[in-house]
Amino acid sequence: MIIRPSHRTESVQEYYFSRKLKEIDRLDSERTASGADRIINLGIGAPDGMPPEAAIKALVDSAAMKGNHAYQSYTGLKELREAFAGWYERFYHVTLDPGCEIQPLVGSKEGILLISLAFLDKGDKVLVPDPGYPTYSSATRLAEAEIVTYDLCEENGWLPDFDALERADLSGVKLMWTNYPNMPTGAAASAGLYARLADFGRRHGILICNDNPYSLILNDNPLSILAAPGAMECCLELNSLSKAHNMSGWRIGMVAGDREYISQILKVKSQMDSGMFKPLQLAAVEALSQGREWFAALNGEYRERRRLAGRIFDIIGAGYDRDSTGLFLWGRIGEDNPLLAKADAAVSDTAGQSLGEQVSDRILYGAGVFITPGFIFGKNGRNYVRISLCADRETLGLASDKIRTLMTNQTNKI
Repeated sequence: MIIRPSHRTESVQEYYFSRKLKEIDRLDSERTASGADRIINLGIGAPDGMPPEAAIKALVDSAAMKGNHAYQSYTGLKELREAFAGWYERFYHVTLDPGCEIQPLVGSKEGILLISLAFLDKGDKVLVPDPGYPTYSSATRLAEAEIVTYDLCEENGWLPDFDALERADLSGVKLMWTNYPNMPTGAAASAGLYARLADFGRRHGILICNDNPYSLILNDNPLSILAAPGAMECCLELNSLSKAHNMSGWRIGMVAGDREYISQILKVKSQMDSGMFKPLQLAAVEALSQGREWFAALNGEYRERRRLAGRIFDIIGAGYDRDSTGLFLWGRIGEDNPLLAKADAAVSDTAGQSLGEQVSDRILYGAGVFITPGFIFGKNGRNYVRISLCADRETLGLASDKIRTLMTNQTNKI
């Protein structure tokens, strides 16, 4: 390069999954050349099911119509904002004004950076959960703000320790990221949790930003933080069609909250794009009209996949919650785990690796199955691994067989 990159880029690195997928591609090439099966990837939470048929039809039909290929409104179609409002009314019992309290997004991940750029100045502080979604930290760094982690621990049900938060130095803290049902742990929210978060934010002058894309997955009681008393004063919520409607590649999300917050987010967003493709918006309207029967069928499949993922954890000796919510299963690795003994030469250099990373690499190189090491979500995830439920039953069963064979061979070596 003939110029130096922005110093902001020095604060972040290439996303873990981007780097790991390159490694898996390299390993797949080697395995294919040797006649071995390709690696089974149980890492990323990209739903493998089809979107609602009505959404696909709306996309196809509207894409063929003249006039639907022009720039669109920065605020999104009125019909889309009304559809999001109706969705929140039906499933979360939250009334939102579609005219000023909802902003459609190109996926909710976009919203994390937009919120950070809209409300953070250099040196501001942000409460980020550990473990938590890595983008909360990277967006904070790109906004030149300071990360203040707060612990989520298994013994506390992966919920914030409010006593510890009240004792902490909160000077300069402007934002707090929360995410329930939680990724990666699968912990569910409650009305009481959201009420405490809203109260905490209001009393301390902290904007609570709740990331809520998993609320309808393996969860019979979907909740929104915006239903908590006083939440509109101090809370924003991100949501998405990616997980609950099998539309991750469509990149359709939203942020909801008080009109003053939404207007500030729009100031930033309107500098970055020129509106969402109209056929996508019309398709989203149809997706959002799906009733409870859609989610009943979806979750029936995910319950079976959760059971099969649990079988993998049973095989490797990882502890887990059989009733966890969301798209992942989170497993605890003990120091006595048999996969930590006598590693192959390919993964023998374990200096500095967490228990979860050692087990993940052992399974990747020994069984040809990738499961996510928990360290990427923070220090409190170091001794955990995560399995995505976005693989079909046959694939999960095959992964179980491969890992069982690895465990048998491991036992015979010891």
